[in-house]
Amino acid sequence: MVKDMKELYFAGGCFWTVQEYFRRIQGVIETEVGYANGKTEHPTYEEVCKGSGHAEVVKVTFHPYQISLTRLLDFFFELIQPTKTKKGQYRTGIYYTNPDDYKIISYSLKKLQTHYHRKIKIECLPLENYTKAENYHQDYLRKHPNCPYQVPNYKLQMIEAENNLKRKPISFYVTKEKKTEPPFENAYWDYKEDGIYVDIDTNTPLFSSKDKFSSDCGWPCFAKPIDENCIQKKLDLSHFMIRTEVISKNSHNHLGHVFQDGPMELGGKRYCVNSAALRFIPKDKMKEEGFASYLEKL
Repeated sequence: MVKDMKELYFAGGCFWTVQEYFRRIQGVIETEVGYANGKTEHPTYEEVCKGSGHAEVVKVTFHPYQISLTRLLDFFFELIQPTKTKKGQYRTGIYYTNPDDYKIISYSLKKLQTHYHRKIKIECLPLENYTKAENYHQDYLRKHPNCPYQVPNYKLQMIEAENNLKRKPISFYVTKEKKTEPPFENAYWDYKEDGIYVDIDTNTPLFSSKDKFSSDCGWPCFAKPIDENCIQKKLDLSHFMIRTEVISKNSHNHLGHVFQDGPMELGGKRYCVNSAALRFIPKDKMKEEGFASYLEKL
């Protein structure tokens, strides 16, 4: 198993359906059903059904470079009914083993809540205990295609549509189709090295590390572009919001958006940019790559 693999445990009702759903997602390497966060160690299915306190979960092992944690969570939210209360073994939950994942999970849950008037009922806790379920439960729907508890076709079609999209790099979808990469799971959101950020397609200098500042939004943020003439701004009314889109002037690539909530001491603007639209050139490589004249911008 590749060392960069990550894992998360999802509870969403009967684990047969949840496993079949996740195993079809590109980037998910392995799935396994089991019992988590109950009162006893190593319960049997019969004990779980009698009220051992465990949730039926699917252990999902995934490659974060093929599917981000944020996107995996989005898929989970599409599968379940987030505001419906379920108790016992069929409750809805997300259980993590890496504390660093909690920030992303918490962000995703808060974002999900904005889409509902009723409170979402998804349990989010560290994994306390886990037991692999009996072999006859593993890949149950795959082994029993005539079982009535199959994943709805429209949900499988949604997965297949996204799997097809992944045949192109994320930079294509960000720059050409104006998509947004996942927060906190991109190359430069907390990058602190000295250098310049250039257009991924044309190598046009766009931003300097001197103007980069820390932000908890999950994307790289800059107080200003390296040169106002290198970008264009356009009114963006998509997603029921009023925003100002930032475009690379030479390539016409979508970069991100500019907001008026940046640090006042830096001018008050926040250029929130997708890492996938940029390439970073470190200070000690700038002369070698033909950007010596921009050293004074650092």
